Amino acid sequence: MSEWKVICKVDDIPVLGSRRVSRAQGMDVAVFRNDQDEVFALLDRCPHKGGPLSQGIVFGTSVACPLHNWSIGMCDGQAAAPDVGCTPKFSVKVVDGTVHLSPQELATLGLEFSAPVAGPGHKTPETA
Repeated sequence: MSEWKVICKVDDIPVLGSRRVSRAQGMDVAVFRNDQDEVFALLDRCPHKGGPLSQGIVFGTSVACPLHNWSIGMCDGQAAAPDVGCTPKFSVKVVDGTVHLSPQELATLGLEFSAPVAGPGHKTPETA
């Protein structure tokens, strides 16, 4: 990965919080900052029911999904046992306080996933 895309300044990400990065295709990427100023990036989708990880609570090197409290490791995207599942992880580089992501990964990782759709008017194949 010789090229990197500038995303934001580390200070633009709230401590113990996140910001979302939109992509031309696929779901957003959530970029997280923990209390040690470490920066991580995951697809903004919990492997359980597709919850928005960017809205979760960051603790240590994990984020808790806001829907069902699954703990997802930000280093690898893996759900903590006893839960099972993984969300795609994106490479992050921080240079002089600026966060960079790989443009190759932004263009290719996690494109097979879609955001969950809910609501009273939503029809699933089972209910259609």
